[in-house]
Amino acid sequence: MRVEVNGVKLYFDVDGEALTPDGDTMRERPTLILLHGGPGADHTIHKPAYSTLRNHAQLLYLDHRGNGRSDDGDPSLWRLEQWADDIAGLIKKLEIRNPVLCGTSFGGFVAQAFAAQYAELLSGLILISTAAKIDFEVIYAAFGALAGPEAEIAAREYWSNPTAESRARYREICVPHYTQRNEPADWIKRARIKDDVALHFNGPNKEMGRMDFRSGLAAVSCPTLVMVGDKDPMTPPVFSDEIATSLSNAKLRHIVVEGAGHGVIEDQSALALIEITGLLDQVEIKS
Repeated sequence: MRVEVNGVKLYFDVDGEALTPDGDTMRERPTLILLHGGPGADHTIHKPAYSTLRNHAQLLYLDHRGNGRSDDGDPSLWRLEQWADDIAGLIKKLEIRNPVLCGTSFGGFVAQAFAAQYAELLSGLILISTAAKIDFEVIYAAFGALAGPEAEIAAREYWSNPTAESRARYREICVPHYTQRNEPADWIKRARIKDDVALHFNGPNKEMGRMDFRSGLAAVSCPTLVMVGDKDPMTPPVFSDEIATSLSNAKLRHIVVEGAGHGVIEDQSALALIEITGLLDQVEIKS
């Protein structure tokens, strides 16, 4: 489905009931808005891994502006403030009450941008494999420690100066180390990849390098889950430690998942989904 928000049509998909039978009444369940990574990927990276959560919440999968099946719009608006405003517009358009926002990787950047400005709209927040502030040298060292010098060089070449060529090399050498599984990730084949939006956003001299949500996260007071894999080279655990410290007013659960890389759900799905379910069971939908 597509709906017009802030001048572009955004693609979204819905799975599960917002109202579910409970004895002689209908019980309202939270809406979990899933924000994909990238930028340049799409919502399909969350399928089917998150599908079982339909038993606890209504799931809303979203393609960000400029990504997947959503309109590109004006490339000058491919920025975190606009992506956050798009979510706020979608919530208003669809009349969603107090959603839970779940952002993974780049989706976590968008979730933090939203939470810093619209915290009062949230009943819960989930941040997986992400960062409030990027230290690129930490990323380069993490790839080197996990996968060796070739991966460290490829990471440095891409993130320090994103080009089509360095991005292709990074995808070949570094992206396979996002997971601790041996087989190639299926999502890469399924996703609609848009390199232009990634090249526009990524790197130390672009918005990715300038963003800093550490002070803004103090606005969050709802139940919040922060998860990261202990073998994540893209957003190493030290980044999640910084997020947790910044969430000074949230009802926080912060866990480092052993045996998981950047794809926590992919590597340790049972444990990660239990943690997400636990947060969903805590949230309260305001009347």
